[in-house]
Amino acid sequence: MSDFEGQHVLVTGGASGIGRAIAHKIAAGGGAVTIADRNGDAAVETATELTNQGHAATPICADISDPASVQKMFQTAQAVHKRLDGLAHCAGIGIEKTILETSLEDWNKIIGINLTGTFLCAKAAAEIMAAQGYGRLLLMGSAAGERGGTGRAAYGASKGGVHALTRVLSVELAELGITVNAMAPGAIETELVKKMHDAETRESYCARIPANRYGTPEEVANVAAFLLSRDAAYVSGVTMPIDGAFMGSGVIKRKMNPDRP
Repeated sequence: MSDFEGQHVLVTGGASGIGRAIAHKIAAGGGAVTIADRNGDAAVETATELTNQGHAATPICADISDPASVQKMFQTAQAVHKRLDGLAHCAGIGIEKTILETSLEDWNKIIGINLTGTFLCAKAAAEIMAAQGYGRLLLMGSAAGERGGTGRAAYGASKGGVHALTRVLSVELAELGITVNAMAPGAIETELVKKMHDAETRESYCARIPANRYGTPEEVANVAAFLLSRDAAYVSGVTMPIDGAFMGSGVIKRKMNPDRP
């Protein structure tokens, strides 16, 4: 388990799914966490749960697409915890619409939250971390940002932008003691995925996942904990697939492994 004793990590989207799993992982490692979420009640519930377990947790209601809300979020977190060692930026939304179905309103909403929101949070965190001379930025990409797939016109573009932003920031911030990485989860069992993936989508995914199953938020959190830790000092500019070998796969003949469970 990574050691986060004496450190503070802000987790956006921290009240559900992958963000919640990361917050629990950091807290279990001894770190203080700020749970930021647009659902303020859920943020309070998650923070209260961690506090009752003996961990330091602060809830914040925030809209990552609103510059004023982002600034207030970081100011509040900084005022409570005095420093910011890591940002796990997990907040985001998704839709499943083809380009012919995607309206400009759909496009602007997805880009505004998933890409512009990532820029706003990364910039605000980097300003604090640069003054400290230390920081870990972990952004949320997606397999959809690397591979083409039906219904991913806006979502895939937003996540591809996050991957590009990750590479640029890793170069610009390296000499300031800040690492910048992204995760590219594939099919993970979250509330967002339950809304986006119908039965046909699930069948199509599993046919292309060598592991033959969806992943769990906890499995993503395990990778996140390393990338947010002191141990990852020489890892930066990486977009890490967490997808059961989905992006590395080609033709899959499952009958070639008769002992497969």
